[in-house]
Amino acid sequence: MPIQNSPYHAFANLLSTSGHTVSPAELHGLLLGRSAAGAGFDHDGWLADATELFQSENEISDNVRNALIGLQEMVKGELTGDDMTVVLLLPSDDVPLAERAAALGEWCQGFLAGFGLNYRDNALSEEGKEVLQDLAAIAQVQDALEESDDGESDYMEVMEYLRVAPLLLFTETKKPAEAVAAKPSLH
Repeated sequence: MPIQNSPYHAFANLLSTSGHTVSPAELHGLLLGRSAAGAGFDHDGWLADATELFQSENEISDNVRNALIGLQEMVKGELTGDDMTVVLLLPSDDVPLAERAAALGEWCQGFLAGFGLNYRDNALSEEGKEVLQDLAAIAQVQDALEESDDGESDYMEVMEYLRVAPLLLFTETKKPAEAVAAKPSLH
């Protein structure tokens, strides 16, 4: 029996009761992708991208709007904080692996969409390009994870990787002037 009060479940419930068929994983991926691409943390831009993902003519409710802004504030804290960890909005571990793997694929698709829509410089390092290629591959292989110890292990490895990938890209896409100012001189 899945935990009914996990953040993922609560967000999924909020979205479905508001008439949105988007998964919280895809939404969170979109947010992290656009943030890692240097879109900044302007609420209006994020809400516009989220609304586009919803593909809904309906105005988003205050509850959903507040949840989206809260999610953005959390991501902003994770990307700009000192902890160097990102908490992924995915189903809890007691959900069948197939569902968690599907959510992982949705997260990757959302991330790639958010990154692609907002990244303008086209000057990623080889490592940055590899991260995007990895995410594209992960988005495709979620069906390959099987209910087994190996499948669980693979899932956990992929999750760990996805917790650092946005930070790597976020650091890389920061403006060079910011990066230069942040580096101590070697004199």
